[in-house]
Amino acid sequence: MIDSNIVLTGQTVAYTFYVLAIMALMGWFSYKVTRNGSGKVVKPAIFYSFVGLLVVIGVSLHIVTHETIPWKPMDLNRAEIKADKEFHITMKNHEFRLPTSKLIIRKNEIVRFNVESKDLTYGFGIFRSDNSMVFQMQVIPGHINDILWQFDRLAVYSIRSTEYSGPKGINMILRDAVEVVE
Repeated sequence: MIDSNIVLTGQTVAYTFYVLAIMALMGWFSYKVTRNGSGKVVKPAIFYSFVGLLVVIGVSLHIVTHETIPWKPMDLNRAEIKADKEFHITMKNHEFRLPTSKLIIRKNEIVRFNVESKDLTYGFGIFRSDNSMVFQMQVIPGHINDILWQFDRLAVYSIRSTEYSGPKGINMILRDAVEVVE
């Protein structure tokens, strides 16, 4: 699975160039329209050709980046995917209740996290040691809240609530709660 940091970096670069191109178009158009006395205006064919090109590039960017989302194939085909390991996690009174003190996962295992809230809406997120997020989901009481994930590198991760659940929610962090081993 492609690391979400790589996807985010690629999307940041691509969309930054795209936005700069749009800004250049608007700047060029504004400059040409507001110039006094030159008699030169932007020809509609040139302007609309450039706008059309930006639309094609924008749609293409969306299609390409859609295909790079690492969890998309697993999420779309989840009915056919059998998890190698499942963890049932409960959340209540601003606390995580794990089945064991540390969740041990083998590299490349497909894991299903079944998370249940007994009282409030919480978030369930897995975070790297540098505090960047691997994934997250919202956990709503009375609903099925599960996510499939495949960890492809050895590491130790933290679990955090990613949803505001009141002032006590800020302390919902379990450091080094997930370990991916060989």
